[in-house]
Amino acid sequence: MWVYRLKGTAEALEALLPELFERGARGVWEREGEVWAYFPAPLDLPFGGVWEEVPEEDWLEAWRRDLRPALAPPFVVLAPWHAWEGPEIPLVIEPGMAFGTGHHETTRLALRALARHLRPGEKVLDLGTGSGILAIAAEKLGGKALGVDIDPTVLPQAEANAQRNGVRPRFLEGSLEAALPQGPFDLLVANLYAELHAELAPRYAEALAPGGRALLTGILKERAPGVREALAGAGFRPLEEEAEGEWVLLAYGR
Repeated sequence: MWVYRLKGTAEALEALLPELFERGARGVWEREGEVWAYFPAPLDLPFGGVWEEVPEEDWLEAWRRDLRPALAPPFVVLAPWHAWEGPEIPLVIEPGMAFGTGHHETTRLALRALARHLRPGEKVLDLGTGSGILAIAAEKLGGKALGVDIDPTVLPQAEANAQRNGVRPRFLEGSLEAALPQGPFDLLVANLYAELHAELAPRYAEALAPGGRALLTGILKERAPGVREALAGAGFRPLEEEAEGEWVLLAYGR
């Protein structure tokens, strides 16, 4: 196991976290003025960090010890070893290589937005499903979810997480193009990044049924204007926005 050590706090470096996971990070841990990102092998990364090889059991033990339940009302995100007795809807997610454990602001924004916008029985597309957490949450709210991801290695993890939660969303390898024949969808949720949302805005309109809604996050506040402009150009109308830290979720209707 290799750790990529970056100087700074998780808050200061949070814009890098989704890209670290996209490049294969198994977990990210803040400690002693640094952010440590764990990878199976070192990569050529442009962020100014330092690589160090560490025994795998050390990071796994530390991860289990320090990981806490993540609240995103009405949900709480739990690891399989967590106990919880509160009224929240539990989402049991095995921390691993896939992005989406509930500990990043963008995931929490998406979970809360799903609870506000999803109506039971609606078809939901989770684009870039990762750990499957948003597809699983949609199913727990009564939706019928399809999760797609271009990385085939995350899909078995998403399937296993769905089984842990007693729900059965479908998972499919591919991009938005692979999902379009399965539509139209009533709700699309995507935790990607601003430039990709802007590029895909016209295709989001194709994926949604009339009256459908797009819940888009992974967007830094300063990059949100470009996404708003692209969505307006694709015929969407704004419904609401929510921010947490430096991140924003945009909800738009077709």
